[in-house]
Amino acid sequence: MLNVPSQAFPAPGSQQRVASQGRSKVPLKQGRSLMDWIRLTRSGKDLTGLKGRLIDVTEEELKTHNKKDDCWICIRGLVYNVSPYMEYHPGGEDELMRAAGADGTDLFNEVHRWVNYESMLKECLVGRMAMKPAVPKDCHEGKRVLNGMLPKSQVTDTLPKEGPSSPSYDWFQTESSVTIVIYTKQKNINLDSVVVDLQDDILRAELAVIKDHSYLIHIELSHEVQENFSVRAIENVGKVDIVLQKRENISWKCLGHPLEKHDSFIPKKDTGLYYRKCQLISKEDVTHDTRLFCLMLPPSTHLQVPVGQHVYLKLSVTGDFVSVSSPEGNFKVSKLQDVEDLFLLAAGTGFTPMVNVLNYALTSMSSLRKVKLMFFNKTEDDIIWRCQLEKLALKDKRVDVEFVLSAPSSEWSGKQGHVSPALLSEFLQRSSENSRVFLCICGPTPFTDEGIRLLHDLNFSTDEIHGFTA
Repeated sequence: MLNVPSQAFPAPGSQQRVASQGRSKVPLKQGRSLMDWIRLTRSGKDLTGLKGRLIDVTEEELKTHNKKDDCWICIRGLVYNVSPYMEYHPGGEDELMRAAGADGTDLFNEVHRWVNYESMLKECLVGRMAMKPAVPKDCHEGKRVLNGMLPKSQVTDTLPKEGPSSPSYDWFQTESSVTIVIYTKQKNINLDSVVVDLQDDILRAELAVIKDHSYLIHIELSHEVQENFSVRAIENVGKVDIVLQKRENISWKCLGHPLEKHDSFIPKKDTGLYYRKCQLISKEDVTHDTRLFCLMLPPSTHLQVPVGQHVYLKLSVTGDFVSVSSPEGNFKVSKLQDVEDLFLLAAGTGFTPMVNVLNYALTSMSSLRKVKLMFFNKTEDDIIWRCQLEKLALKDKRVDVEFVLSAPSSEWSGKQGHVSPALLSEFLQRSSENSRVFLCICGPTPFTDEGIRLLHDLNFSTDEIHGFTA
């Protein structure tokens, strides 16, 4: 375990200690204000001494960095080089030195719990604490690591030896709350990657961390918590916080009892589909054979369907609830980075994933010049949201929409037929000769397979094509 400094924090004689007049601050030198610190962090200067690398820090390594000009501090499992911040700290250098070369989490929580240290010190991040392996049978066995982390269970042995490195977690508490901190070891983790369910004080959190692997926390909490909780992702350090509210303001001796596959990092296919019951709020007809369902998630669930992914539904013949699975799919919005021309090919209900892709493209892709949708249906009555798509094309000059019917009426004057080289060659016109392109295709399996084959024949590479599959 890390040795937390035993001294009172702040020290009895410190200018930072709360007195009857309130907490006083140490006078700062000229040019050492908060705005000066912000300017320094944005200057591009290497404030860690590691030239942008993130490392795993052992207890022994941390202890060696305990001087003013070489001061590392661990806060909630993350290690920061605070030497550059010494002269900017309102509480003075002596206060930072109380935790030099050690875990200062408890000291930080006592004095600065409300401070957004992650933002303040993000350019000083050295890395995270290296975890020591341990295999307890339950929360009463084995030593705690850091601030109460339950060490890894034997389930993690299912991870392939040459697979990606496994995430880990830690937890800490205040009088009224418990925070579970997940260290993903991957940057750019966002809330779309996290699904959390809380039912009968059983917490299940699944993170789609990398490629086809998921990290799972599955634990029966040691005490009751309220059903409402919050989830936040600190993208630049790849950290996720789950904040639970205690029903009673008592101190927890452990987080809880591990359940099946707890603290495991395994292929997503091995986690299985997990469903939660959602209340059906409304349903409306979109076409003669398509309906739009509006569902309300339980207050004890955090779930956001990422762009280009989908969920499965299970519906009782009678009843007001629909069971909704966790998101599925391997589409990543990173594939759209720097894309200038986006082509969408959809058939029937295969238009569904295109809705979020289209919205993301128009709101978040600064490089986008053109997005073109070719929508295949049998008849005019089958076209989902035709009116809305035509209005969008009129409103936004970047958008082109073409409808293709396989069994049109005699009044139809638009394109007709099935996916073919002739239709695609005319449709897939770039906005400029060398523009960066990406193509998405979704529909019945024969449509998708044939479309991908034709796109390859037209010299589009595998990296430029994504076929959605159920």
